[in-house]
Amino acid sequence: MTKIAARDVAPNRRRGGDLRTLLSPATAGTTSGFMGVLTLEPGEVVTEHYHPYSEEFLYLVRGEITARIDGEPVPLVAGEALHLQINVRHRLENHGPEPAFLVFQLGPLAPRPELGHVDTEPLPDQESV
Repeated sequence: MTKIAARDVAPNRRRGGDLRTLLSPATAGTTSGFMGVLTLEPGEVVTEHYHPYSEEFLYLVRGEITARIDGEPVPLVAGEALHLQINVRHRLENHGPEPAFLVFQLGPLAPRPELGHVDTEPLPDQESV
């Protein structure tokens, strides 16, 4: 059993937002996938990318976002979930007035971590985040 608090995990802001991978091979020895949380402040985005090996499950706990799935807008409000199939391009945008808080899970794992995400647009300027 592994118990991890989000506050104890450093945020990853590489693609935008405050993403914290909580349970993963590195943190909990998982073998089938990983899960975490994402906070998007108003105006923040997670840049477009896709997962060539994993499907992704998103659950919006608080706020509202627009998920752009292969470029098409899909609005989500708190209490809604979204399933993203393998190789589906997606981008998350918070155009609402409040922070959005999401839980995500991906699986199965890519053969190597660096193969898990393919970026399809430039990443945010890391000096300004």
